[in-house]
Amino acid sequence: MKEASVFLVDDHPVVREGIGRLIDREPDLSVCGEAEDVPGALEGIERTRPDVVIVDLSLKGSSGLDLIMDIKARWPGMRMLVLSMFDEAYYAERVLRVGAMGYVMKQEPPRTVLDAIRQVMKGEVFVSEQVSSRMLQGLVHASGDSFTSSLDRLSDREMQVFRMIGEGLTYQEIAEGLSLSVKTVESHVERIKEKLSIRSGRELLMRAVKWVLHSKGMGLI
Repeated sequence: MKEASVFLVDDHPVVREGIGRLIDREPDLSVCGEAEDVPGALEGIERTRPDVVIVDLSLKGSSGLDLIMDIKARWPGMRMLVLSMFDEAYYAERVLRVGAMGYVMKQEPPRTVLDAIRQVMKGEVFVSEQVSSRMLQGLVHASGDSFTSSLDRLSDREMQVFRMIGEGLTYQEIAEGLSLSVKTVESHVERIKEKLSIRSGRELLMRAVKWVLHSKGMGLI
């Protein structure tokens, strides 16, 4: 008998299929449902009541951080694991703070993903040894880079806006994706510029694009 049910939330069907096959091959795990966006995830979780929810940070029309907070508010005991392409050094502490219990990068071997699911299922936190060490020392960024370190000053919402700017979205697209007004997005942008000591919109765009590429392992800040 399968012991634990897993619900997958990712906006890439190929990723869902791959992770689903990996999980269903295990004798103690099974996939009970999947979704590509927040509404579908909430409906599916309500219907299936899984033991663990695996969430990507980039979802269709919204953010994984928002979904984690929604799930935490509706089902306080629900266990969640983030599986993302973004470097955990930038997001692990944030997702733990809003309610997830673990963070795994998509570049990790399949065995690491399975280990993370089982650890979270037991109610234990799962992050890499490097991130765990930095968190225990009270440090989020080990590199010492002043710009990278200053990102921790951004709120969760500001971090979402910063990432979406780096992915090339317009303020209108960001507003629609986060269910905000364009004016609210502009306010977030101004606070981001102030916190990061950025003087212009062009500089903000360049910094955000470089950071997104770096966090995906595709470039340097």
